[in-house]
Amino acid sequence: MPTLRLALCQVDPTVGDIAGNAELVRAWTRKAADAGAQLALFPELMLTGYPVEDLVFRRSFVAASRAALHRLAADLAADGLGDLPVLVGYLDADGPPQVSADAEPGKGARNAAALLHGGAVVATYFKHHLPNYGVFDEDRYFVSGDALTVVRIGGVDVALTICEDLWQAGGPFAVARHAGVGLVLNINGSPYELNKDDIRLPLVRRRAAEAGAAIAYVNMVGGQDELVYDGDSMIVDANGTLLARAPQFVEHLLVHDVDLPPAKEPVDGEQVADGMRIVRAKVSDILPPAPVGEVAVGGIIAPVADEAEVWQALVVGLRDYVNKNRFPSVVLGLSGGIDSAVVAALAVDALGPDRVVGVSLPSQHSSEHSRADAEELAKRTGLDFRIEPIQPMVDTFLANMSLAGVTVENLQARVRGVILMALSNQEGHLVLTTGNKSELAVGYSTLYGDSVGGYNPVKDVWKTLIWRLAKWRNADAERRGETPPIPENSIGKPPSAELSPGQLDSDSLPEYDVLDPILIGYVDGDLGREGLVASGHDPAIVDRVLRMVDTAEYKRRQSAPGTKISIKAFGRDRRLPITNRWREDG
Repeated sequence: MPTLRLALCQVDPTVGDIAGNAELVRAWTRKAADAGAQLALFPELMLTGYPVEDLVFRRSFVAASRAALHRLAADLAADGLGDLPVLVGYLDADGPPQVSADAEPGKGARNAAALLHGGAVVATYFKHHLPNYGVFDEDRYFVSGDALTVVRIGGVDVALTICEDLWQAGGPFAVARHAGVGLVLNINGSPYELNKDDIRLPLVRRRAAEAGAAIAYVNMVGGQDELVYDGDSMIVDANGTLLARAPQFVEHLLVHDVDLPPAKEPVDGEQVADGMRIVRAKVSDILPPAPVGEVAVGGIIAPVADEAEVWQALVVGLRDYVNKNRFPSVVLGLSGGIDSAVVAALAVDALGPDRVVGVSLPSQHSSEHSRADAEELAKRTGLDFRIEPIQPMVDTFLANMSLAGVTVENLQARVRGVILMALSNQEGHLVLTTGNKSELAVGYSTLYGDSVGGYNPVKDVWKTLIWRLAKWRNADAERRGETPPIPENSIGKPPSAELSPGQLDSDSLPEYDVLDPILIGYVDGDLGREGLVASGHDPAIVDRVLRMVDTAEYKRRQSAPGTKISIKAFGRDRRLPITNRWREDG
């Protein structure tokens, strides 16, 4: 029985940085070769980054991707790595974009994979199943492939597939069984959602059974705008046994020796099965030598607690957004409350304290304990702490305009936003906004005030989860013998915007342990009023909450991007009209 040493290269590409991504492939292929690999895999659309969205429609971008692929093949050979087969995702096209006037049926942009060997592209595959739900719009961009590529490598028949091909029954994995392959390679750009790693392994096992073959699943890591990728690459044998699994949220080389059945079918000739053609190819007989000595064991990384997983996702999403967009630092308002405290701790974990500026912006309504809690957090984390009182500026407005009530509350929030944006303009910081998903859902924010900012790390985090994350982060610090970053008073005190005397969030909203389950059902679960009431929620509170959610769409449409961690984040996941008279109460 042949043995192939697989190297799954779980890396962090950047959208549009074709040259930089190609260099990543060269560097990690070198690591794979040094580990004795006989086959290396890189993620979906590795050369372009993923998702590329409307860059697909730029023919210059497609041409650059195709040229870079062939240049990469030659560069790998020049690096002395030509004997190692390398599977890499890239953007291809066999016709004009589907949206153009000269479009041709069945042709267009392709989400593609290429096997590089001996300085050349020896085989290609076009993604068959194109996802068109949630954050995915691949029917808008790509044309589906109609052939399964099977490549003979080291005496083993290996099928090439891409991401969604794994998530749908039938298609390439069913055809792989007809083709008699021993191994299916699946390259991915699979975004993170909480507990998605619990779904992947059973799914990969089902596809292994469907194909009757082992599966090597490689996923990217890193952040791309609102998306974050968690890696979680793995290898499963034909019986569904998990052989190796990579950690989440870090670049990683997963190297593992896999025993595979020898190829039986002839290399030449073309078959048809389940509506797909089977196209066979063979790499040169010159491969890196079979592994000798100790067997390579990739290891199996155990899953972590939900709070640890979410914290890592938020840190990686923020870090990559800041670094890939080349911001030198971030600035945020520190109120002493739980939301700004969590965002500050995330920012320090992501960037280091020297790249984080926290600004206390007290008004006449700011309590002494809030000011003290903000300063205490700064001491614990080491970030750059500043105090900019807002009351003199608010008083100037009030001396020139007759304002009262909630308008004065909003004025205070907007003055704070002006100060943060001024610091951003003056010093080059990216402004972080700190509104959680519960507040965004019901519109409990001031447009151009506390909502101001370029990125919101907790945009997809419900308020009740904010508290859980704060407690977990402090406990994790204590376990490691470090100072907990978040003051206990910020966690324990009732939440308040402190824009009027004695104000509490509960003056305007139901308690969060009542509010969040309704919001989760309505926003994430698409439940209507009847479904929410049937779930046990008070009808009057349901009606009140749904009215707030429905009338706040215009605010959410203008909110900053933020890391997606749930099944339905505000933004790409949930697309509702702003002008909309439908209400769940009829």
